[in-house]
Amino acid sequence: MNSLGFDKKCKDTKVVVAMSGGVDSSVAAVMLKNEGYDVIGITMNLYSQTDAKSSKSCCSGRDIEDAKKIANQYNFPHLTIDFQDKFFEGVIDNFVETYAKGETPVPCIQCNQTVKFRDLLNEAKRINADTLVTGHYVKRVGGALNAKLYKAKDEKKDQSYFLFATLKDQLNYVRFPLGGYLKSEIRDMAENFDLNVSDKPDSQD
Repeated sequence: MNSLGFDKKCKDTKVVVAMSGGVDSSVAAVMLKNEGYDVIGITMNLYSQTDAKSSKSCCSGRDIEDAKKIANQYNFPHLTIDFQDKFFEGVIDNFVETYAKGETPVPCIQCNQTVKFRDLLNEAKRINADTLVTGHYVKRVGGALNAKLYKAKDEKKDQSYFLFATLKDQLNYVRFPLGGYLKSEIRDMAENFDLNVSDKPDSQD
């Protein structure tokens, strides 16, 4: 049994890593590549942005370039998928409608429900990946079936709340290798891996 819970060698396990261009998903991708997994990085292009250099948002133009650089540095393929229409349909339109009703939408939850764990997950399955990996700070406990979601080791960075709506079949398919680490440890790993995103600020938009 390998570290991701599959009963086969790492080199025979195809892993799609959702690379946002940040430090967490970058470390997850490199960590698994170094373990010998067949890693493919995928970054979602969610919107057009003119001032990408100063952005702290997820999946901006700069983020895509950062993800590509890391994939090249560690010699694994990287793909960019244009999900702009899906992002606006599944996240932005819902945000506007909900906000107009006087409610408080949380777009990150909606993005995980739709674009990430529906559209990106389906893309991973389409290319016959064994699993979709993300850089979320959350623990997944269990085998291929009946997996359960638990809080991460780093309580200050725990993201289980943002994944509360994850469906059973989705949770069975995805993996979260950072759930057992502290954020400070991931920053240290990024420096040890010589990643250009080691001191990159976390996304906040």
